Amino acid sequence: MLRRPCRFPRFRPPVRSVLACSLSISLSMVFASDLQSVPAGAEPMTLFTFVAASEAEWRVVSVGVMGGRSQGFVSVEDGTLRFAGTLVTRGGGFTSIRARREADLSGYDGFEMRVRGGGRPFELAVDDGTRGYGRTVSRRASFPTGDDWTVVRIPFETLRSTIFGRAVNAPALDQARVRGVGIFMADGQDGPFRLEIDWIRAYSEAGTRPPE
Repeated sequence: MLRRPCRFPRFRPPVRSVLACSLSISLSMVFASDLQSVPAGAEPMTLFTFVAASEAEWRVVSVGVMGGRSQGFVSVEDGTLRFAGTLVTRGGGFTSIRARREADLSGYDGFEMRVRGGGRPFELAVDDGTRGYGRTVSRRASFPTGDDWTVVRIPFETLRSTIFGRAVNAPALDQARVRGVGIFMADGQDGPFRLEIDWIRAYSEAGTRPPE
C-alpha cells in the first residue's frame, strides 16, 4: 500500500510581524541615508581616520610624470597616513597624494587635520569637479607642521583656485559637491620631507575648539 508523502504546513508569519519587519528595514534605510547628509552642527564630520587598510587607497602624483625628479611615497601604518619623499625643485618641484572622498560639507566652515611633519609646510587640495580651460580646478591652501602632533585648521575661505599651481578665476568651492582631497609638497626647498596625518575632518565654528 502506497503512503502519501508527509506534508508539513507552511510557516506564515503573522501579517503584523511582516509589516513591522518591513517598517524597521525602511526606517533603517532612511536613517542611514540621512546620516550621510546631516546638516552641520557642533560635531565635526570625519572624512579619514586611517584605522583600516582600505584607507590606503591614496595615489601618488608627482612632477616626475612630466619629467621632474621629485618623488613621493604613501602608506598607512599604525593608524596614520604617512607621506614621505624627496623634493627636487629643478624641473617642476612638487609631489602629491590624492584620494577620492565624496561629501556634502554644506554648513561646515573648513577642514581640520591632526598632523606632524618636521617643520615644512604642506598644502591641502580639494576637488569639487570644477573645470576651467579644459583642466580640473584645484582649491589649495597651505598649512604648517612641526615635530610634535598638532591640529591645523583650513577655513574654506582661504582656499585659492589653481590649475597646475597657477591662480585662476573660478567660483568658490562648492561645499555640497566635494569629490576628493589631496596633500601637496611644493614649498620650493630641495630635500627630503615627511608628513604624518592622524585624521582629516570638516569642522563647524559652532563646534568646540579643536582638540590638542
